[in-house]
Amino acid sequence: MFQRLLICTDFSDGLQRLVNFVPTLAATGVRHLTFLHCVPLDEEGAIPRVDNEKVDQARKQMGVTSRDIPEGTTVEVVVKSGRPCDLILRVAQAHQAELIVLGLATQNLVAEKLFGSTTKAIYEHTKIPILVVRAQLISTYTTEELDLRCRHIFRHLMVPYDGSEAAKRVIRAIKALVPGFTPPVVEACTLCQVLESIDRWHLSREPYIAAAEATLATVKAELAPLNIKVDTQVRLGGAVMEVLKACLEPDISAIAVSHNRRNRLLEFSIPSFTVELLRQSWHPVLYFPPTDALTG
Repeated sequence: MFQRLLICTDFSDGLQRLVNFVPTLAATGVRHLTFLHCVPLDEEGAIPRVDNEKVDQARKQMGVTSRDIPEGTTVEVVVKSGRPCDLILRVAQAHQAELIVLGLATQNLVAEKLFGSTTKAIYEHTKIPILVVRAQLISTYTTEELDLRCRHIFRHLMVPYDGSEAAKRVIRAIKALVPGFTPPVVEACTLCQVLESIDRWHLSREPYIAAAEATLATVKAELAPLNIKVDTQVRLGGAVMEVLKACLEPDISAIAVSHNRRNRLLEFSIPSFTVELLRQSWHPVLYFPPTDALTG
């Protein structure tokens, strides 16, 4: 689904373990892997400087032996000092990354790494899709479990669908990315539409449910040429909670989302569906940014 990955790790998120699964990732169609670790500048003196000792330690920790690299696959390890957001954006562009992989560790609402300045800047400025994975899960997987997770990284996608431009953007991305991979990386897709207002407004459910089912049927037909299994669900209740419930049974690999620029992805004052999903989901979240992402 993606051939060029940029995997960013701070060594506390567990993503550095993926250096041991290059052959598995290559089996999913990955042809170029860049592992990036950002070392903070040493600010003990009057002038911040590169901490060469930590840079050397990081390079050794992320070493990849040539015998682990399949033919046709390229692996690069980049360790640099500087501001992480600047380095991630710069390396992503220089290495023509098609997907940025980030870890997310949740302690509390205020301390979440997602809402730190680094990740906020990445989300606001990149046009490259981002895969967010829970650090707690990556760190606790056994080698066998992590190998299987890498092999099935996008096997079954959950797509929350409400007919918005953001939801349509996800469908367009899937249609563009899925074809051309043999064996297929994406084997199934579940479309889920949540009706939040019916119970609050005391309205008759049937017409709204029927309309939602018709909408999802249209999208399902749109995905038919991909030759993947497509299921649909219409649920009643809170959007985030119902989408997470819908992920429990079908063996979902990742939740695919986008957002509308007018909502500002990381605004605390008006939390968007995507923000809340990233806060609460233990499934990996595949995020497709708007095409009008900020630049510069």
